[in-house]
Amino acid sequence: MAKARAIVKRLKAVRNIKKITRTMELVATAKFKKAMERALEATAYTRKLAEIVADVSASLGESGEEGAVSHPLLAVRPQVKKRLLLVITSNRGLCGGYNAGVLRVAGQLLRSRDLAVTLDMEVSGKRGINFYKFQRQPLVRTYTQFEDKPTFAQIEEIANRIMDQYIAGEIDQFDVAFMQFQGIARQKPVVETLLPIGNLESESAVTGTEATTDYEFLPSPEEILGEIVPASFKARLFKCFLDAAVSEQVFRMVAMKGATESANDMIKSLKQRYNRARQSQITSELSEIIGGAAALE
Repeated sequence: MAKARAIVKRLKAVRNIKKITRTMELVATAKFKKAMERALEATAYTRKLAEIVADVSASLGESGEEGAVSHPLLAVRPQVKKRLLLVITSNRGLCGGYNAGVLRVAGQLLRSRDLAVTLDMEVSGKRGINFYKFQRQPLVRTYTQFEDKPTFAQIEEIANRIMDQYIAGEIDQFDVAFMQFQGIARQKPVVETLLPIGNLESESAVTGTEATTDYEFLPSPEEILGEIVPASFKARLFKCFLDAAVSEQVFRMVAMKGATESANDMIKSLKQRYNRARQSQITSELSEIIGGAAALE
């Protein structure tokens, strides 16, 4: 009887856990749909802005003037002496291999970097902060305010500070390690270089556009680049956070679905074990009754 009671108690606990995981799956699904809409909108905006910056900078470069109009964020440093790496992780767990994937690519960068280059690290998310604290990796800054709905105002504050550091020569390269959202069925941990903004022309080529548009500048090219280049960098950094947010919900949705299915399998197994234990108990009781009746005869 004690064995059957233990199985019933465990069965009740598994059912309660199943309710929690199922609820978390539904919540993650709802958050995923909203986050995906924001990410897709930001992707279109970021791509178009990158195309404009690439076209304008290429048009100015083809003008043939000495000291062609450019922007400090577009300038590639001849020698990289100091890099800044931002690692975007989640504040909460129960999202499968989401954080492990991002931390893996960041670790690969740490191990493969040139030791002559100074690398400072900033981390967003409690999971990444705790990981590097355990690894005793020094961190310049940490962020815990970003959840499933990062706002542009929050990202703009970080972007302005990083742009100021780059223009002042305090850093020579800025990278972001995050989970890139490529589709519902595909999310890939990547390390993307955002500064210098030197790969916009390649992005333009990927999207099938070429710098063949003739531009008439009003106001001056300096003022135009001074507006759209920082805006492009802010948009790209914002997209990194949006991709991370939607990818986190996808991973959590899949993880909770798997946990719910595992709970169903465990409930089925426990029911079978309970039925066997109960059947064995009934058989034992019947044997005792029959044995007692035979003794009285």
